[in-house]
Amino acid sequence: MRRLCTPLIMLVAWLPAAGWANPEPETESAIDERLRLEWETRDNPFVISPHRPTYILPLSYNRRPNDRPYLTDPELSAEESEFKFQFSFKVPLVKGIWFGEGYFSFAYTQQSFWQAYNGDYSSPFRETNHEPELLFRFPVDFQLFGMAGRLLGLHLNHQSNGRSGNLSRSWNRLMLEFVFERGDTYLSLKPWWRLPESEDDNPDIEAYLGHFELRALRKYQDHSFGLMWRNNLRVEDNRGALQLDYTFPIKKRLNGYVQVFSGYGESLIDYDHYTNRVGLGILLTNWL
Repeated sequence: MRRLCTPLIMLVAWLPAAGWANPEPETESAIDERLRLEWETRDNPFVISPHRPTYILPLSYNRRPNDRPYLTDPELSAEESEFKFQFSFKVPLVKGIWFGEGYFSFAYTQQSFWQAYNGDYSSPFRETNHEPELLFRFPVDFQLFGMAGRLLGLHLNHQSNGRSGNLSRSWNRLMLEFVFERGDTYLSLKPWWRLPESEDDNPDIEAYLGHFELRALRKYQDHSFGLMWRNNLRVEDNRGALQLDYTFPIKKRLNGYVQVFSGYGESLIDYDHYTNRVGLGILLTNWL
């Protein structure tokens, strides 16, 4: 039960310091600004709209790498240090499809784990996850627990590592999305329902990745602090993941990035393996 409650205690303790009690004067929010810029640049062939964060972590250390999937190949052995990176983009397709509001988009996210320093085994890509999705979002305006509800969304999400045989991992989800803000503090809650499959590569994945993802982001001047929490909400066999993010300015449009991950499901091949990782690198685009 302590593992279940600790992230909630951290979040509750963090929000007052993040400006919960004293919201800033109302201006164009970061959410409104991002939506506006996405549609202003959608027809520009030289602009790619970001979706999730895009980053490069050339220094990434995993204290206990997962070798189990490769036991059938004695030539492979993962090193603790590797190169982790993610890129993510979105293509806005239709605007104003729900009472004059609403946005329909296609998005794609790819996350890779590259054993760049493992020269003994030809520096292979250990794992790459592909995540295309269709998303429908529309702006809202309501109050809940002192925060302003700003966006509701529905996502059709597919995630796969593109492999076959014993290394194949994939699942499909239907996600709801609730986005809130107060001052420079933002919350995103994504509960999901896994779509049933006739051939299932990982039938117990929800026991490790749970049924939702909660994210919090606090912007302070040119710095940002992030928290991600997933959990299966079980008293017994409680599992999930916690990720902490910190970004700081280096130069215009370039930020340093520190990422700390602990838990299950950092990648699909590791969905049932507990990972502790610390990474340092460059953030190219953030959530907001």
